[in-house]
Amino acid sequence: MLRYAIIFFVIALIAAVLGFSGIAGAATNIAWVLFVVFVILAIISLLRGKRV
Repeated sequence: MLRYAIIFFVIALIAAVLGFSGIAGAATNIAWVLFVVFVILAIISLLRGKRV
């Protein structure tokens, strides 16, 4: 999950540099959602005693 968040963040950076603001914004939102889901799942796993 974190890997996909990083990939979408890199896509957003490249799109922003090239001037595609719509694609950059969408990729940033997707990356943010994936990162939040990753953090929530990591916290749940740590609280339950399992490794991430």
